[in-house]
Amino acid sequence: MASRTSPTAPRRAALVGWRLLALSYDLFPVFGLWFLVAATFVAIHRDAVTGGALGLLEFAALWAVTGVYAVMSWRRGGQTLGMRPWRLRVVGGDGSPATVTALWLRYAVGGVSLLAAGLGFWWAWLDRDRLTWHDRASRTRMVREPVSREPA
Repeated sequence: MASRTSPTAPRRAALVGWRLLALSYDLFPVFGLWFLVAATFVAIHRDAVTGGALGLLEFAALWAVTGVYAVMSWRRGGQTLGMRPWRLRVVGGDGSPATVTALWLRYAVGGVSLLAAGLGFWWAWLDRDRLTWHDRASRTRMVREPVSREPA
């Protein structure tokens, strides 16, 4: 049985609530990755890193490993683990798979948005197409897939 929507059919942007649910689910695998990075820094330094240049380096490593997780997940199938239960997918503006460059830009602008108290996410409530800052900047979209009616 064929899908009701074609891969290039326009799909509506995912609502902010769905995005926040996925983001909260993604905290679990990201916390695991952060633990590994922090453990590596503790093993090298032989103590907890509390600031200074090494603290900034650790922060940069945490940011980078989170970006690798997000970009690899989005590139591989359009979804992180947290997006799967909610049927969310990141696609290019035309519905095709997004480029790695666009996905890194999406991640960077999304990070700035979160640092600005989530303002870029809340912007979607005002945007006529329900797009966030990182959707607009990267020319990607997060869409919610329809429920599959195919038997398992």
